[in-house]
Amino acid sequence: MTVPKPRKRLLFLAIASFALIAIVANFFIFVGLTGADIAYQFSRIPLPRLSHKPWHSDDKIEGPYEPRDAHPISQLMAEADKKWLIYENTRSTTFRQTVTKYRRKYGRHPPPAFDDWYKFARKKNVHNIDDFEQIMDDLRPFWAIEPKVLRDLAANMWRDEKNGVAGIHIRDHKVVKESNRSWRSETLITLIEKIASYLPDMDIAMNRLDQPRVVVPWEDMQAHLKKEQDTRQLRPNVQNTFTIGMDGLLNLTAEGQPPHQEDPAWFAAHGKQYMDTAKLACPPESHARNNDMSKTDAQASYKTRMGGVITNFNLSSDLCTVGPEIQDQHGFLFSGSSIIPTNRLVPIFGECKVNVNSDILFPANMYWKHDERYDYDEKHDKLAWEHKPDSMIWRGVTSGGAQNADNWQKMHRQRLVRIVNSTIMGKEAVRILSEQPEKQGEYENFRHFNPAEFAANHTDVGFTETMSCVPDCAFYNDVFSMKPMAPFAEQFKQKFLVDVDGHSFSGRWHAFLESKSLGIKATIFREWHDSRLFAWRHFVPMDNLYDDVYTILTYFIGVGARPEDGAAGPTDDAYVPRHDAEGKRLANQGREWAKKVLRREDIEIYMLRLLLEYGRIIDDNRDRIGYDGDGSELDKYDGVAQTDKDQVAH
Repeated sequence: MTVPKPRKRLLFLAIASFALIAIVANFFIFVGLTGADIAYQFSRIPLPRLSHKPWHSDDKIEGPYEPRDAHPISQLMAEADKKWLIYENTRSTTFRQTVTKYRRKYGRHPPPAFDDWYKFARKKNVHNIDDFEQIMDDLRPFWAIEPKVLRDLAANMWRDEKNGVAGIHIRDHKVVKESNRSWRSETLITLIEKIASYLPDMDIAMNRLDQPRVVVPWEDMQAHLKKEQDTRQLRPNVQNTFTIGMDGLLNLTAEGQPPHQEDPAWFAAHGKQYMDTAKLACPPESHARNNDMSKTDAQASYKTRMGGVITNFNLSSDLCTVGPEIQDQHGFLFSGSSIIPTNRLVPIFGECKVNVNSDILFPANMYWKHDERYDYDEKHDKLAWEHKPDSMIWRGVTSGGAQNADNWQKMHRQRLVRIVNSTIMGKEAVRILSEQPEKQGEYENFRHFNPAEFAANHTDVGFTETMSCVPDCAFYNDVFSMKPMAPFAEQFKQKFLVDVDGHSFSGRWHAFLESKSLGIKATIFREWHDSRLFAWRHFVPMDNLYDDVYTILTYFIGVGARPEDGAAGPTDDAYVPRHDAEGKRLANQGREWAKKVLRREDIEIYMLRLLLEYGRIIDDNRDRIGYDGDGSELDKYDGVAQTDKDQVAH
């Protein structure tokens, strides 16, 4: 045996000592850490065995927010950060991992051309290759419907123009026909044309209306979902191609009606109470169908007792939970102007929906179409956070539903304008949270805060135009003074940008998130991007009743003074310390996140994945087609070295 020389022995001992110190240090670092904290710490440790960098390894992941007091918003920010860190640290970094995770989660092979989609997404710098949950949720019940039936519905629902459906027809990797066209279908076609070379022949039925369409009764939906679950399988030797030449697609050469076509069973419900239809899709034990559940019980599931701030953004827009309380407080629910629903599960694509709908979501056209009213432009947002005034701004028209002299006060936009109007609120009292005089950093409900002066100093909210009135809008003449329009260049000068629904979703939301201001969001509508956005990490959620607006604003702006620092001002004895740093943090996080996950490239990636999944759903051989490889053919593309392959194998 060769005896090491003294110098080499000393060098060896030095290296070994250094390694031991590092191991011991890391042991103490991790003591007491759990969950997201451990995930965060592990993400910062270099792994010597990895001979390549994951393709998203340059992303900077900040540590979780450390709350400086016990205000519920501070606590919710910390919780959101931990959830987001888990989301960040569990992303797949290779095609192998992506495929494995897909099969484990959905019990099926990925669809044909999944490898092509993966490379397409990678080339466009997708941030999270796994997060397409909305697509899978939307399409899952359609596994219970025969593919030929789906093809028939998609091919023919456009035929009766009054039903508000457009048709887009793809053949030989091109959009070859548009039926019952509208600006929405024309815009969507410009997106599909960018990805059509990957797609099989298909017909797409698209909702032309502002408002969503499909409401499947709860019991029927549970049967659909059970059938989908029962049909999950991982067959060997499936074909990585779509079936060619299937019947049931629209015959582009024939004229007139086909001999037989499926009935989508649309019915008109304009101006009727939407909850009468919506509650059919709710569980029997839900607040919408169970009269024994109180408003207090329902609200406890999604907002805090202290201050009433949102703890669960999904439930805050869940009509099965909040419907009974807002059914007469939101224009879509009691005065919708274009409601043509069906209780049958039909494959119609739409830009938004409420939670009880089964429409298939695609990225809204306003996020794709270049329109200066909705596009973010850096040149219109030059002020840094510190130079923006402590003010919340909103401008809009009186959309949201059909209005008349008797119902306008209950419309959602009108309620927002009224609740932050200093004149209207002159003698009103609202609830906020105030710091307890004896316990600095602890808070209690303060129920007699008069917001008039605060609203006058810190809000700029109003209508620019009236519309959607029956028979006309003359009744508004003595109610609201119209404000001048405020383009983004003006709105972005304020710190806080509140976004609420109109007839349906708001197309301004992406621009608000991209801005240097902080977005505040209240909505009942769901969109394609929802799983990517974390409330209290990327934006501030607000209740659709707006009863938390002053709790939110006083948290970030502050109000009053501590008793020992002097007498309170016009706010009586309420005191909320200023949390401006928290507001800036949220605004910055939302802005940086939007640049990663809400780009035009992300819309292309989402749409291609959606149509590949849809293409399989409508294929007669859908149980026998898909990608059945292990992902190893893209190891070189992913930069996976042999050591990593061995690690995956074991």
